[in-house]
Amino acid sequence: MTKESILDKIITPSDVKKLKKSETDALCAEIRSFLIDTVSKTGGHLASNLGVVELTVALFRSLDLKEDALIWDVGHQAYVHKLLTGRKEKFSSLRSFGGLSGFPKTSESEYDFFNTGHSSTSISAALGIARAKRLSKTGGRSLAVIGDGAFTGGMAFEAFCDAGASKESITVILNDNEMSISKNVGGFSDHLTALRSKKLYLRFKSSLEETLYKLPLGGEKSVKFLKKVKDGIRHFITANTFFEELGFTYLGPVDGHNVESLTNILNSSKNIPGPVLIHVITKKGKGYKFAEDKPSKFHGVGEFVVDTGESSKKSSHLSYSKVFGETLLELSRKNDKICAVTAAMPDGTGLSEYSKVFCERFFDVGISEQHAVTMSAGLAVGGMRPVCALYSSFMQRAYDQVLHDVCLQNLNVVFAIDRAGIVGRDGETHQGIFDISFLSAMPNISILAPSNFEDFKEMLDYALNEHQGPIALRYPRGNMGYTYQERKPFEFKKASVIKSGTDCLIISVGHMLGIAESVLNELKKSGISAGLADLRTVLPFDEEFIKDAAKNYKMIVCIEDGVLHGGAGSLISEFLEKNEINTALLKIAHENKIVPHGGASELYQNAGLSADKILERILTKYKTL
Repeated sequence: MTKESILDKIITPSDVKKLKKSETDALCAEIRSFLIDTVSKTGGHLASNLGVVELTVALFRSLDLKEDALIWDVGHQAYVHKLLTGRKEKFSSLRSFGGLSGFPKTSESEYDFFNTGHSSTSISAALGIARAKRLSKTGGRSLAVIGDGAFTGGMAFEAFCDAGASKESITVILNDNEMSISKNVGGFSDHLTALRSKKLYLRFKSSLEETLYKLPLGGEKSVKFLKKVKDGIRHFITANTFFEELGFTYLGPVDGHNVESLTNILNSSKNIPGPVLIHVITKKGKGYKFAEDKPSKFHGVGEFVVDTGESSKKSSHLSYSKVFGETLLELSRKNDKICAVTAAMPDGTGLSEYSKVFCERFFDVGISEQHAVTMSAGLAVGGMRPVCALYSSFMQRAYDQVLHDVCLQNLNVVFAIDRAGIVGRDGETHQGIFDISFLSAMPNISILAPSNFEDFKEMLDYALNEHQGPIALRYPRGNMGYTYQERKPFEFKKASVIKSGTDCLIISVGHMLGIAESVLNELKKSGISAGLADLRTVLPFDEEFIKDAAKNYKMIVCIEDGVLHGGAGSLISEFLEKNEINTALLKIAHENKIVPHGGASELYQNAGLSADKILERILTKYKTL
């Protein structure tokens, strides 16, 4: 007889409250097994979710999610939350086009209170909700779950200081697993390490709690008494904590893998007025050895074999990130002024090996993109040649610093913009489609877009060793590299003509060149003589080339994996208008719409950027000429 699954009985959050203690332990085991099995097939964020199983179960046992608002910072650790809010049957569609998002989505469930995807936003959102609850006189608390890595973000500190001074009813749960995506850095991490290391305090507090919870003191008096005793012990052994100095009542550290302890401390916190911080110690990847041993690898993972932890899709292809790391190593051996800066992404940006070989010239500043950019500006002022490596969607977080601290001063900072264009299954918060648009509005900056690895290497060499002023290289996730038959060396501000024609010229931006060539071949079948060019330098683009193209072709088509407004096509359109050139121009890019999660090919098709959709648009436009 098959044992009935406890997880299958959980339809709403209130169902978790009905479970016995023995059942909660079984539920946690079932959740881990389910997540490992599911994510091995769909890919996704595994290690972070395995680390918060007990914490999520305890939150659901303590809270009333009809009244209490629960915000997950970043949101990649919300799979357990989704499982316990009636979405188990949809998990096979995780991160697929039209399926479950890998992050909290208010459109998915009434229990997803805030859309998240980027780091360090939860305390601000939770504080706003807490204030709204007070002003509208509605019940319930507002809670933010934030990791120790996300806590290094400046926005988190801004919100934390405001919350501490406000005395609002907000609870911040610090999920301390000693890891963000890569190993945490900085003074805050050191402070948490010091707190964790107070073994005398932890042992004494644990035994004291067990005794006091058994005392027949009941309700609020018990909580106040417990708090006074704990405060005295804590101040004696650890002195005032950083958090209490900022106005929070500090509770913890507490074992993040003990549902009963977590539930007790959460219930106790309800009776404490004002802002509360609960410090929870968890292990990233808990319950799956391969994820425990290599949490960074299993932070965001593709399909894998459960028994071995190895990827089930082997690939020997190079990636732009890998080529970037290898090329930067080579260039740095020849130029001791070159240094690298990243924001908690040495693995993702391809800088892991660089951090070992040139440790004195490598700076991982944690999840602090604004700081990364302005520090790079300082390095440039000091005579260094910094390359600041960020994902496109994360660079948005440092918009003001790029403009104010780099571009206005015309400093020699190189921005390596990884994951430019469609990134796929991480969805709307991670699609890198805005960088050309917001950078092209800034003074002094140049933008390069490689279509292949060889161009990329030459562009990086040029940017670091020749170019004066800020310059950005945008490149896609993975390989997506075009293979030239007769490649011409990269030359700044010069487009590369791949094929000439007489009727229509297709100008491709970056990694769209492969799709553009497919369109070219189909146009030939339709009797249209089309040319093909690789723009290479998006800003400042090759103006003479555009003028000649306008004279020699009936129509120009610009294809790019970015938004229409402010993109390469818009820049060319403005140039043609300014010079009173009336040649027809078709701009093919992302409309001003949200790009959802899903496979890259599905998303290109959905956005009208697949070869067949582009061909259809060109033929329709050409017939009107």
